[in-house]
Amino acid sequence: MSKIKFGTDGFRAILGQDFNYNNVDKIINAIAIYIYNENKFENKILVAYDPRNKADEFAHFSAKKLSGFGFRVEISDKITATPVLAYSASYRNAYAIMITASHNPPEYLGIKFIPQYGGPADDVIVKEIVNNLEKSFEYSIESKNYTSVSFDEPYLEHIYKIIDIEKIKKAGLKINYDGHHGAAAKLFKKILDDNNIENKCINMERDINFGGFMPDPKEKYLPQLKELCKIEGTIGLSNDGDGDRFGVFNEKGEFVSANEIIAILLKHLKEYKSKTGKLAKTVGASSMLNISAKLMDTDIVETPVGFKWLGQAMRNDDILIAGEESGGLSIKGHIPEKDGILANLLIMEAMAFSGKKLFELQQELKKTLSRDFINDRIDITLESAEEQQNIIDKLSIIDSIGEEKIINKNTMDGLKLFLNDGSWILIRKSGTEPLLRIYFESDKEEKIKLLQKNIKDLI
Repeated sequence: MSKIKFGTDGFRAILGQDFNYNNVDKIINAIAIYIYNENKFENKILVAYDPRNKADEFAHFSAKKLSGFGFRVEISDKITATPVLAYSASYRNAYAIMITASHNPPEYLGIKFIPQYGGPADDVIVKEIVNNLEKSFEYSIESKNYTSVSFDEPYLEHIYKIIDIEKIKKAGLKINYDGHHGAAAKLFKKILDDNNIENKCINMERDINFGGFMPDPKEKYLPQLKELCKIEGTIGLSNDGDGDRFGVFNEKGEFVSANEIIAILLKHLKEYKSKTGKLAKTVGASSMLNISAKLMDTDIVETPVGFKWLGQAMRNDDILIAGEESGGLSIKGHIPEKDGILANLLIMEAMAFSGKKLFELQQELKKTLSRDFINDRIDITLESAEEQQNIIDKLSIIDSIGEEKIINKNTMDGLKLFLNDGSWILIRKSGTEPLLRIYFESDKEEKIKLLQKNIKDLI
């Protein structure tokens, strides 16, 4: 019997194995029960899909089933980015279902349920849906036909209200963009072209194998964009498979970490746009954000890893910017969901307002910090949750790693060990894949390598 397991951001599994019509039928049925119990048939359900293999087929299967129950259903008329759908849910007070596996390997597919607030479903909602998996939807009115629509225009209208596109246009920026064969590709190019922003775009067409790379906007999966930035001497932007994450290269073809981008954007929003509010960061994000926030007299809210926690902070607190180390962010006035399209535009806006190149903004940031911040992560495949927990338990009782003393521990999400030289290590279970993720931060590459060796020896 195939398994249904909800992770950090919905259900994801390998297509043709655990992701199959039987399981999707159960999940859609469970979601229908949840929605009916909340608001009967009052609210519409919006459905969209990313470029993955059969994502469109499963989207139409879901829409047909829900409309057959009697819900009013609208489905996207084309491949759509997750943040576009999430904004539509928020804007229209609707529920939404996104058929996506985000940045997971190409063979995966998934389902993401988006409540009316336009962000990831919280644990209470997920628990209710899971409890409904073996139940039948027993309420129905006359079946309805679902309709096909575009969710782009309301999203674009909103984006142009929170981004100063005129300032960007006047700055004369030149942009390299790697669509990564993903859901955001054509919409982001439309924004560039409609506003006469000079651009060179690559990998823009749908490819279910994402050009042979992981659909994750990390440096190692964007070799063409890296070279293009070196040749053109201009920045490079990219997104993941469903458009909710971002990846950036500066004008020298150097990859810019999400941590640096969040710190740069915090300064931009506060100093250039006079915005107020707190910084929300995950426990896996860099300590540079803590220092940056302190220098800017900004309070910090720290959460477990996963944007659902940052989204929850955005809904419950006065958050100016929420960001995670894996390339997700959102800002006050937008949805409590990560948005790679918005992130790209904010980077351009920060350059336009400051009149500086991205590498100059990086240099400016580095000058304000007292040390370098170098991050890395290794993943260890351990199918058993018991094996994963055993490693975390083993590391929780040690008092040093190599020659460095452990001076503090944080168990908010897994185990975070703070060392006396300012370095730290975070060990946590992945919420989306059968992995133990181990994050490292230090001020030198050689220290990172030594810490990785010491951790592997301990394991």
